[in-house]
Amino acid sequence: MRVVVLGSGSLGSLLAGALATADVDVTLLGRDGDHVRRVREHGLRFTHPDGREEQIPLDVATEHAAAVDADLLVVCVKSYDTGDALADIAGYLGDADVLTLQNGLGNAEAIADHVPRERVVAGTTTHGAVLEAPGHVRYAGRGDTTIGRYFAANDARVEAVADCLTAAGIETSVTDDPEAAVWTKVLVNAGINAATALARVPNGALVESESGERVLRRAVEEGIAVARAEGIAVPRDAVERTREVAERTATNPSSMRQDVERGRRTEIEALNGALVRHGATHGVETPVNETLAELVRLAEEK
Repeated sequence: MRVVVLGSGSLGSLLAGALATADVDVTLLGRDGDHVRRVREHGLRFTHPDGREEQIPLDVATEHAAAVDADLLVVCVKSYDTGDALADIAGYLGDADVLTLQNGLGNAEAIADHVPRERVVAGTTTHGAVLEAPGHVRYAGRGDTTIGRYFAANDARVEAVADCLTAAGIETSVTDDPEAAVWTKVLVNAGINAATALARVPNGALVESESGERVLRRAVEEGIAVARAEGIAVPRDAVERTREVAERTATNPSSMRQDVERGRRTEIEALNGALVRHGATHGVETPVNETLAELVRLAEEK
């Protein structure tokens, strides 16, 4: 299987590095910059969860033509870049499947605007990754990965993708309801990311104080109500699942916190902002998510 990972941020670099160690034919496709140049010249410095480090030779590219003859495109760009990124690369994809492991709502639909719907595979992953420096990714914590065809029935190609990721150490299962998996991950992100970004605390701080617990619980409970209004079968224990993720990644900075601290645009519109918008269409009130979204927007402006 030939794999192209679109997006050279923390998750894209983690996935490409893991696939390369499993001898998968993988290319990391990203914008030209210090990180991509460092990986091209020296390989990817890869820090494992146990602290072990290795330098992984990795093919990198900055031109979309690198996707020609790919069997699988893994989309790891920020949610707000999905539409533009797929518009630019779609003409090079042939009959490749396109897998999104991105945060937030709307990514599968944005991909389907540019490739046949039956080729869209959507999923979630709770593996943690941090870009420590150009050319250096830290595997910040193991998690679970779930994928499935978003607009069609699963088939042998989806199973092959799951097997490929699992062989690379990213244990992956196949689900017949990837939409529910995506919404469940959104609830986790909505409960953790904005609060940690605004308070500038690691994930674990939310379950180590009463105030953090209240924000996490209320944000997720509002999201559950929105999901049920949409007819999405999210788990009843979504609050506890979010707490478990916060505990498992206790020392990690959330991706949104990293974005805020680096003065970059966040994915708030695909997370808490999306819950507010979906809630409004069903008359479901979401005051905590609305406040978190507004405060993150304010932080972005500054």
